[in-house]
Amino acid sequence: MKDIKRILNIELPKKQSTFLWGPRKIGKTTYLKKQFPKSIIYDFLKTDLFIEVSKNPSVLRERILAKDEDALKYPIILDEVQKVPQVLDEVHWLIENKGLSFILCGSSARKLKRGHANLLGGRAWRFEMFPFVTPELKTINLLRILNQGMIPSHYLQSKDYQRSLKAYVQDYLKEEVFAEGLTRNISAFSRFFEAFGYSHGELTNYSNIAGDCGVDAKTVKEYYQILVDTLLAIRVDPFKKRQSRQVITKAPKYYFFDVGIAGCITKRHLEEERGEAFGRAFEHFLLMEMVAYKSYSEKNFEINFWRTKSGLEIDFILGQGEVAIEIKGASRVGKKDFIGLKAFSDEFSPKKSILVCNEKEKRVHDKIEIIPWKIFLKALWEGNIL
Repeated sequence: MKDIKRILNIELPKKQSTFLWGPRKIGKTTYLKKQFPKSIIYDFLKTDLFIEVSKNPSVLRERILAKDEDALKYPIILDEVQKVPQVLDEVHWLIENKGLSFILCGSSARKLKRGHANLLGGRAWRFEMFPFVTPELKTINLLRILNQGMIPSHYLQSKDYQRSLKAYVQDYLKEEVFAEGLTRNISAFSRFFEAFGYSHGELTNYSNIAGDCGVDAKTVKEYYQILVDTLLAIRVDPFKKRQSRQVITKAPKYYFFDVGIAGCITKRHLEEERGEAFGRAFEHFLLMEMVAYKSYSEKNFEINFWRTKSGLEIDFILGQGEVAIEIKGASRVGKKDFIGLKAFSDEFSPKKSILVCNEKEKRVHDKIEIIPWKIFLKALWEGNIL
């Protein structure tokens, strides 16, 4: 971890505060300690601090005001801030009356929002951190990424990563969802979590999943929203630039935030770069690279998918139809792989139509760019795709 430079770049002007969100164990605390070595840190995962501040939030203000002025020149880091929402009123007061700046770090804003916590009324910027992305790695081993995922401690593990993945999933369920009181029906949510794993990346049918979980469709929608709010899942909505009875416009798709987590839940292990399971994991991996690039580059483009009722589909549409991207895990693509892209191009005329695959060299077929995935990712992170 010490040798890996993260792409996220937080530079704060004097007196500017920020929220930093991201799932647990992706390196937020390590990053902040390295980026802000002189900052005071309060970690609310420490039980004694959590209990003391929960009972009396003003204790934090009193502790901070007792610090030397030189120490208060730097942003004050509050780690796992969602565990003590009431402390944000104290933060607000310190920002307004003492001109202090804060970095408020956590794994979910859901508890803060639902508890009507003080979110500082626009006084704090917002950053998000993701698991590793390919530009941060010296070498890229595709099967290692797809099997182990990109959560730093999992990716860097040489063995027993499966145990770590399993423990992470179990702990996350316990700590992020149950311990935070985000749902009361533990057994139903556990069944939903497993069902989501197997419908991961597919069109979402809330009623079917509700039947598997023993709850109603409205509750299933709420469960999905919990996963999105706790940064465990990404929602991808259908592209609907024009209304058409032939195009699916309502059912979204959901993806876990990490390809290794999805593999753990579905008990997937890939031995070779081929097959349906490989293709789904490959698509998921590339999506997460695009999601991270969107955030880190601060480019506010939409990521959608396109599918007709007859079965024509494009995996990802970027920027309101500017770029159409189809993902194929095959080492050689043929005419049938271009059908969706051609249909979309005929109707919407995107600036770029791209088929990302496992071929070795870039080529062009009837205005469709066929790009090996490593070349695509290099172009993406250099800002040359959108």
